[in-house]
Amino acid sequence: MTHTHGKYADFEGLREQAVALRRAGYSLRQIRDELKIFNNDILNQLVKGEPPPGWTKRPNAKDDLRAKARELRLQGWTYDQIEAELGCSRSSVSLWVRDLPKPEPRYTPEAQRALMHEGLAHKRAVQDLEREAAKQAAAAAVGKLSDRELFLLGVGLYWAEGGKDKPYDRRENVVFVNSDPGMIQVFLAWLDLLGVERERLRYTVMIHENADVTATENYWADLVGADHSAFNKTTLKKHNPKTVRKNVGDSYRGCLAIKVLKGADLYRRIEGSWCGIVVSVREADQSNRT
Repeated sequence: MTHTHGKYADFEGLREQAVALRRAGYSLRQIRDELKIFNNDILNQLVKGEPPPGWTKRPNAKDDLRAKARELRLQGWTYDQIEAELGCSRSSVSLWVRDLPKPEPRYTPEAQRALMHEGLAHKRAVQDLEREAAKQAAAAAVGKLSDRELFLLGVGLYWAEGGKDKPYDRRENVVFVNSDPGMIQVFLAWLDLLGVERERLRYTVMIHENADVTATENYWADLVGADHSAFNKTTLKKHNPKTVRKNVGDSYRGCLAIKVLKGADLYRRIEGSWCGIVVSVREADQSNRT
């Protein structure tokens, strides 16, 4: 590059001076002031190919992380481990260490699978403890139910799970069916609160035909505290060989149906109470809106 006029005519001479200053540790600004070169394009051409002195480089906040990442990689750490240890992104780790040799696997495939299963088992155990603690805390918060609370609870319970009349089929029967022993116990306590005699109750076990029928009948009889004479003939559900049942094992006890004899009046009370709950909720909601 040759300049034919002005102060830059001797470009090569200026370049020799600029390079010498650069190698002596001058910054671009210092070279500019020294040589009185105020054209940035010319100044950059004069020092082209000459690296800036180290002191002019701005410190990089990630330099320490980069050095540590490379150190860990050379020790055989994986990307995941380095990322977790240093709290930086996977892309940064890859950029810093991709020129280094890939470490040999620390574990055989079998050992890796064993470690994975061990980790999953530990995670599930922690989750089980957290789940149980949450349930116990919630259970303790309930405390003792008042009669009114049990009454309202029972009405909602029955209206969700019990048999209900249809406009085209007015039977007014009180029939409650459930597989949860706790639901059965709450329902019976509710009937006791309403003064329904246990002699008016009839029970029917419903279970798959390939289950232990006798053991199931005994289980429900013990739970409700009733003689087998209060039980109707067990209803057996036919097993479809094309389906895979998940409700199997010792914990499977089918369902128990409880029917209240002469329950027409009770059914009307239940339906009326449920309507009262709905009306109360609607009025409260309307009050909140106004």
